[in-house]
Amino acid sequence: MFRYIIRRLLYMIPVALGISIITFMTMYAAGDPISIIRMGKGNITPDTLEALRVYYDLDKPVPVQYINWIANVLQFNFGRSLRGGQPVNLIIGNWFWETVKLQLVSIVIALGISIPVGIMSARKQYSKQDVIVTSFSLFGVSMPTFWLGIILIIVFSFNLGWLPSGGSAGDPRLWWNNPVLDSIAHLIMPVMVLVYVQLAQNIRLIRANMLEILRSDYILAARASGISERKIVYKYALRNAIGPVITFLGISLGTIIAGAPMTEYVFSWPGLGRKFVQATTDLDFPVVMAITMIITVMALVANLIVDISYVYLDPRISIEKGK
Repeated sequence: MFRYIIRRLLYMIPVALGISIITFMTMYAAGDPISIIRMGKGNITPDTLEALRVYYDLDKPVPVQYINWIANVLQFNFGRSLRGGQPVNLIIGNWFWETVKLQLVSIVIALGISIPVGIMSARKQYSKQDVIVTSFSLFGVSMPTFWLGIILIIVFSFNLGWLPSGGSAGDPRLWWNNPVLDSIAHLIMPVMVLVYVQLAQNIRLIRANMLEILRSDYILAARASGISERKIVYKYALRNAIGPVITFLGISLGTIIAGAPMTEYVFSWPGLGRKFVQATTDLDFPVVMAITMIITVMALVANLIVDISYVYLDPRISIEKGK
């Protein structure tokens, strides 16, 4: 196991470097960063422009800029934003925890609900409950998240006035002068949107796999031997059916830093997903590079964790044999 982990970590290095090179070259093909800085600034003297080029290390050839950027990243320094010159590390730090908070709560709730609902749907195939769950899932997969977010804002914020329409915090006095309740109130609607979207995907995966596994010979043999149905479903069948859900969960955790851009925009949530879209629109290269690389590293690490978890979930998988 230790050798496998080391080997996978070494494989991650060229992958991360390749993605960083592609992203770096793509961004610089989009335009001159100095021209972006000049937008809306009025007349800027040539001396000021040259000073900006030196300040952002743009006076050197692109390969040298990339090498310098890599050297800074190894020291956990992502440079400064082209919009105001604020350190990128500070920008990411301010928005990071809000995205993680929103995403983790959504993932945990969606996983906790989807497992029993998916199992119930598979055990009662073609029943009324199964039709309702299937329709619910299909609608969730095809539904635009921004549409659901807008509907929730109209109903629960504007019409009923129960919940705040946006942001991650507001006036605690509206919620019994309690900042914790105020934070929870701001979480409810964006979490509802994300949970619904993830529920739809998770339920479909669990239902499809459970349908196949519940018809397997070893499940029929377990039932014939007198083992309780609950033990058969949750100990034997679910363990083999949950693999695709774990994969999907690993992808979700790996890209958690990217947030949910549309949801964060609709609810004005101060998360990295919203900041990522904003930085891309503004062509703020240092911020885009920083967030892209963090997403890349987290996705690679999440894939490694998922592969390792398969060994413990499914005894048929062996790392040592490369299976």
